[in-house]
Amino acid sequence: MDRCVVLVDAGYLLGAAASLLAGEPGRARIAVDHPVLITALRERAETETGLPLLRIYWFDAAVDRRPAPEHRRLRVLPRVTVRLGALTRVEGRWVQKGVDAAMHAELSELARNHACADVVLVTGDGDLLPGVASAKEHGVAVHLWALEAADGDFNQSEELVGEADERRVLDRAWIQRWARPREAAAEPVAPVAVLPAAPRPRPVPPLPAAAAVPAPAAVPVPAAATAARSAPLRVIPTPKDLAGRAAPGPPPDPAPAAAAPAAAGPVLRWSSERGWVDRADTATAADALPALDRITTSAQRWADREEDITSVGGDPQEVGQVFARRWLDRLAATERPALLWTDHPRIPHRLDGELLRYAARFGLLAHKEDQIDEQDRYAIREGFWKELAARVPDPRPAAQARQDS
Repeated sequence: MDRCVVLVDAGYLLGAAASLLAGEPGRARIAVDHPVLITALRERAETETGLPLLRIYWFDAAVDRRPAPEHRRLRVLPRVTVRLGALTRVEGRWVQKGVDAAMHAELSELARNHACADVVLVTGDGDLLPGVASAKEHGVAVHLWALEAADGDFNQSEELVGEADERRVLDRAWIQRWARPREAAAEPVAPVAVLPAAPRPRPVPPLPAAAAVPAPAAVPVPAAATAARSAPLRVIPTPKDLAGRAAPGPPPDPAPAAAAPAAAGPVLRWSSERGWVDRADTATAADALPALDRITTSAQRWADREEDITSVGGDPQEVGQVFARRWLDRLAATERPALLWTDHPRIPHRLDGELLRYAARFGLLAHKEDQIDEQDRYAIREGFWKELAARVPDPRPAAQARQDS
């Protein structure tokens, strides 16, 4: 038939794009706009072949062959069929199984049944060489597309290049239509090194009058330290960050007999870190605010899933913003979300746990041993606070807000 088909090896396509745009082949290094990508593939295929598109086959791998969020978003797009191989862990690294075999089988079946006149292959694997030869014997023209390599060299099998009827290189400008480097990947953050704000000390009961001692003289603070404490935060601190920093103040009196009792360490109130939180002591009015699940109806839950599949890209900060938007929209008029600012940057335990579980739907657990990456957690929570700041202004004094931000 006078139609064209596109077969895409997702591992090759996204890995080569990440190498070119972000300097590393990990697909997590780039953010992908899948609808724009599919449109770009369709337009390019129809232009190159001069034939209408029959279908785009997207070949990828997934753990237990269960579709990830990006696969669910892709398979609801027009003229897209997703085929999944298995993603298994071998000697400490993830390896895809069955993807090449599935592409070979699909290519041979399309050619044998004369389902198309032209086939576009977006791959670099030489294992498809027998399938390409078989398709040509059935009268199918094979177009092989490569992505521009970061080092300017070939990133495809030379045998495969030699067997194809036509070959094109998709350049950086075409790739940048649908992919961009993630900000977290472009600028790694060192959390401990950029946390100048001092933690709030635990309250200490007053001493009896007889045991009271005069306050020590103020010790001058270096100008660099003052500037550091007033500098804006780049990330939200974790309990580990706070625990590694001592509260500012004068050095202790060397005389043991006259020394006042030492103040307790910083209050570590971060809901999602186990072993650091005594919730009986740190519960605040914000902890009484309802979680999103409690204020979401069945109809809203269905609509949320549809939006997650079709509209939410899965960027960590975007995920945090979407969650915060839904939560704020559904709070009752009597609820006071401004209470959250009292404990900034802490998010109430139940709400924070629900936020991280929601983020896991977007593949942020993939290839990370079932744990969300630390930098992704920062970005998720930053997105939550960003949306809250846009909708519910911080009611605290400006000086305190700067210290906690």
